[in-house]
Amino acid sequence: MLKRAEMMVSEIKESMRGGDGQVQITHIYKPGEFKGRARMCAKITLEPGCSIGLHEHVNEEEIYYIIRGQAILTDSTEDGEQILNPGDASITLGGQSHAIRNSGSEPVELLALILLYS
Repeated sequence: MLKRAEMMVSEIKESMRGGDGQVQITHIYKPGEFKGRARMCAKITLEPGCSIGLHEHVNEEEIYYIIRGQAILTDSTEDGEQILNPGDASITLGGQSHAIRNSGSEPVELLALILLYS
């Protein structure tokens, strides 16, 4: 199924997961539009100074793929913070936690995919 950009639904979340500022979520496909076991397939935009706060994934995993900008990832499996650049990816498995923020001067765009465990 083809879905044009103008058909995708966007929403703004304030202080997402306890983070700073606003997060724009553009749902590429929403549950019910696909048959796989996923909860989210979206492009996330973090403006400078904005973040998604530290949160744990339970019975699911999340993949981030950086499209644009430079993000700082805090991940429970890594020591300290990691810098993610375009083309970099991270995965947070069930029972692990992560946070991501934009400390740069341009927007960060990333693909977020949350896959559910059976």
